[in-house]
Amino acid sequence: MTDTAPVIEIRDLHKSYGALEVLKGVSMTAPRGHVISLIGSSGSGKSTLLRCANLLEDSQQGDVIFEGEAVTWRGKAHNRHPADRAQVTRIRTNLSMVFQQFNLWSHMTVLQNVMEAPVTVMKRDPAEVEAKARDYLAKVGIGDKCDVWPAQLSGGQQQRAAIARALCMEPRALLFDEPTSALDPELEQEVIRVIKALAEEGRTMLIVTHDMALARDVSDHVVFLHQGKIEEEGPPSALFGTPKSTRLQQFLSAVSA
Repeated sequence: MTDTAPVIEIRDLHKSYGALEVLKGVSMTAPRGHVISLIGSSGSGKSTLLRCANLLEDSQQGDVIFEGEAVTWRGKAHNRHPADRAQVTRIRTNLSMVFQQFNLWSHMTVLQNVMEAPVTVMKRDPAEVEAKARDYLAKVGIGDKCDVWPAQLSGGQQQRAAIARALCMEPRALLFDEPTSALDPELEQEVIRVIKALAEEGRTMLIVTHDMALARDVSDHVVFLHQGKIEEEGPPSALFGTPKSTRLQQFLSAVSA
């Protein structure tokens, strides 16, 4: 690992579900401190790419590299799996995922949800974790909700609790999979404000999003996926201002209609 190595690098990644090829040779890089947004139609492969980057899904070909360290594999094609479970655990704990549906534990308070993984998985000191958890909950604007149950929160508050949970792992990068798509517009804005604040701090983030304004406003680099391949990529000013590919032009026209 070096300080100059990208946090995440994907090289020629292929992913299939049976005969359905979802990713068809995708390569991308997430440099430290950069925000990369993945956009595209449903079924384009963007969420699958995010899950492969976090090793929640096994790919059939290509490389996944975390801070200069390549994931080791055994087997080939659909029999290919990570060879070193300790490596997978180490990488996953440094790439915190925020899901579309929050995934909070209903039987734990908000504070307990945020503390759970650092204490049980990473064996950190509970008192230190609690202090950090309270700080992160305050950071996302729900510091007064530590002792309530997730069911007592709005959707926007639950998603902000999920972001605090991800932050409490103190990861190298945050991965967001459609973080606002389950929310109504007013609650969506609560979460977008938090994501924008994290971007301003210089955190490394990969964001799968349907929200073009979010992608345009927070990204250093935007990747447009179409049918499992990168159709076009570049800075948001180029992709949204002067898109080159006909397919991207059609996509942007459709989502802005």
